[in-house]
This record gives sequence, structure tokens and C-alpha cells, in this order.
Amino acid sequence: MRNFIEKLFKVKENNSSLKIEILAGVTTFLSMAYILAVNPAILSAAGMERGGVLIATALAAFFGTIFMALLANYPFALAPSMGLNAYFAYTVVKSMGYSYQVALFAVFIEGFIFLLLSLTSVREMIFNAIPLPLKKASGIGIGLFIAFIAFQNAHIIEGNDTTLVTFQKLVDDEFHTKGIAAILAISGILFTAWMITKKVKGAILFGILITWFLGIACELAGVYHISKEPGFASLIPDLSTGGISKAFSEFKNLFSSAFEYTQWSKTGAKESGFAMLFSMNFVTVILAFLFVDLFSAIGTFTGVASQAGLLDENGKLPKIKGAFMADSLATSIGAVFGTSTTTTYVESATGVVEGGKTGFTAITTAFLFLLSIFFAPLLLAVPSFATAPALVIVGFYMITPIRELDFSDIGEAIPAYLTIIVMPFAYSITDGISIGIITWTLLNALIGKWKRLSPLMLILTALFLANYFLLK
Repeated sequence: MRNFIEKLFKVKENNSSLKIEILAGVTTFLSMAYILAVNPAILSAAGMERGGVLIATALAAFFGTIFMALLANYPFALAPSMGLNAYFAYTVVKSMGYSYQVALFAVFIEGFIFLLLSLTSVREMIFNAIPLPLKKASGIGIGLFIAFIAFQNAHIIEGNDTTLVTFQKLVDDEFHTKGIAAILAISGILFTAWMITKKVKGAILFGILITWFLGIACELAGVYHISKEPGFASLIPDLSTGGISKAFSEFKNLFSSAFEYTQWSKTGAKESGFAMLFSMNFVTVILAFLFVDLFSAIGTFTGVASQAGLLDENGKLPKIKGAFMADSLATSIGAVFGTSTTTTYVESATGVVEGGKTGFTAITTAFLFLLSIFFAPLLLAVPSFATAPALVIVGFYMITPIRELDFSDIGEAIPAYLTIIVMPFAYSITDGISIGIITWTLLNALIGKWKRLSPLMLILTALFLANYFLLK
């Protein structure tokens, strides 16, 4: 068995050991296991049942991470993407008005298209064509965007007719629901930050659990009140066997619904076959997912690879074709299971810090995700305000590359700056990336720095401008 693992992953050749790789895999899992609670909370806003989404999340993470191990031999783990799940739920479903089934079909097609682009190296060419400052700015903007969503989910900030958003009033008629949720979320952020300073492994996951347990204590003490309003159900988990059965039943319904939309049968042709593919509205949704996933993935791969020290001096990533193929396959398969776009996680760098250097680290993480399915009843009781600290801290990690931007170079700094701020302000990852690329091209043309403008960047600029003036 050891010889087979060594032949497949070249553990010793990479100056590692099975013990180190397993420890690194466990560390990676602990640092990103929060997605098992967060993803169902976000996608439930699209009308999807949380139990089904949780199992779909675990399966998508399992298969996606296995693909990464086998196709690229990188110690990176995949799961449904933070940011893209919010785009799926809040933009495509809630704002644009599509059903989650149509959105899942769009994700499936998007993954298939990306697989073709990966096989032909087009995706790799685009990755290499995007200037490094814009790659870093994309990750930073996504970090601010998901933190903004976290504050909303925890009711720390709420909508306001005068200023659009404002801080929650902690002392009012909703103190025992929204007020308590906001206080617990802020407490969770502080606890998580404290654990990080103490270098506690899995601090983000423990931050979720501590916030949740405090919520349970408040419910038992009568301080937190259960409400019919979404997000304020009982915090005490159903530990009966019915809890797991219910989750699997919801997954069965979700899987059946998603699979019907991702097969090319005559029965599905009316809504999900070629007829839908040629409708302009559906093409618009797919293009949106393509834009968001492509440039979000570029930002994430850059962030993970840079933290792992894998980028070369030109900002390129070796074996990126295999990594992109794993990302593409995971996206389509995840859509069939019933979850939004699956992609590589920045938290994979925590396993690298622990010494993980090969795909065996990813294999370890993958099987831990598979085992997590059987803890569904516990995870389903985790409220949105308890996952908010995880989103805020992940957002913090994602904005740290801002110190690497050269703000003295206006041709780089202004497009990067606009990429960052447009994402949360416009509530759109796509718009942030679009504005960043457009302003990079136009500004550098105006100041005469033509060497920064590759033919591919000019094509991307034209596509984004067409998206605004012709598709929107």
C-alpha cells in the first residue's frame, strides 16, 4: 500500500511523509469545515432545503478534492465556493428571478465549458494574461463581499431607507431575536480572532461552535426567542435518527431535482434541453457564471498558490491544467448533487503550512468530508449568526494581499482599487472584475503604458463592455 501511495503521489520525493501528509489533511479539513454549515445557510435563501445542501456540499468537496489529488497532485482541497454561493442565491435566484434548478443547470453547463477550456489551455492562457495586481484584487474584493454578507446574515447591519445600510439597534422589540443574534455574532468574531492569535488549529470551526453553544445557552435561559421569521429557529439539534434520515431525504429530493435539469433527455428538453440553451436569458446566466467563476477561480488559485509558495517569478502556476480540470469536473458534478460552483479553497494553505506537499494531503481531507455527512443533524442546527464569524475571518484572510499592491503606480492601483470596492458596493463579484479589467485597459492606454495591454486583455475588455451595453 505504501509503495502504491508513493508511486501515485511521490510523497518521499517531495520530502514529506504519510504522517505529515495526514496531519496536513486534517488541518485543512478543520480550517474549511465551516462550509458544511455556511453553504446550507446561504443556499437556503434560494429555496433549497438545508439538509440536502449539506450532503451535496460534502459530496462535492469529496469528489472535487479527490480530482485535485489525482489530476494535479496538489495538497489543495475543493468545496462549494464562498462568494459564488452568494452570487447563486442572492443574484441569480433572488435578484434575477430564476429557480434554483435553472441556476444549477447553468452551473453544470459552466463546468462543462470550463473543462473544454482547460483541455485546450484557453483557461490557462486567460489566467496568465490577467495582471497579477488584478488577480490579487479579485480575492480581496471577494473577501469584503462575503464579510458584508456575514454582517447581514447576523443582523449586525440591516437595510435602511436613508443610508441604505445601518447598524442594528440592539435595544428594541426584536432584541431577543435579531439583537441577540448580532451580539452573539460579534462575540464569535472576538473568540475566533483570539484563538487565531493563540494558533489554535481549526479556530474558524471552533468559532462557529462556540457562537452556536452560546446561542443554545441563551435559548435555554430564555434570552433568545424562537421565531417563525427565517433564521431564528431552535438552536438545539435533533439528535434522533430521524435527523439523519430527514437530511438524506432532502438530499434525495435535491439530487433528483438537480439531475433532471442536468440530463439531456427528451423529458427535460422543454425546460432544460437545447431549447433552454438557446434562450437569451439562459445564455446571460451562463455567461455570468462563466465570468464570475473564471475570475474568482483565478483569484483563489493565485491566493492559495502564493501562500503555498508555488507561483514562479512570473506569477504562473505549474501543473495548472490539471488543477483547472479538477476544478471544472468538481463544478459540474457538484451541480448534479445540488450545490453551487465548487472550487479550490484558500484555507488549503493551512495544510501546506503544516507540511503538506502532495495530493495525499488532499485525499485525507476528502475522506473527512465524506465522513462528515453522518454529523448532518448537528450541522443543520447551526444558525446563520454562528457562521457569520467564519465569513468575517475568511474575509480578513482574503484581503491580506492588499499590502502587496503597489499604490504608487496609478496604472495598477486604481483598477485594483475599483475591483475591490465595486464587489461589495455593487453586491456583485462579476461587476468588480469587469470594472477592474475595463479600467486597467483604458487607464493604461491613456497614460501610454501599452506594454501592459496584451491582445487577450483587449479581447476581455471588449467582452465586458459588450456585457454591459448589449447583454444587461
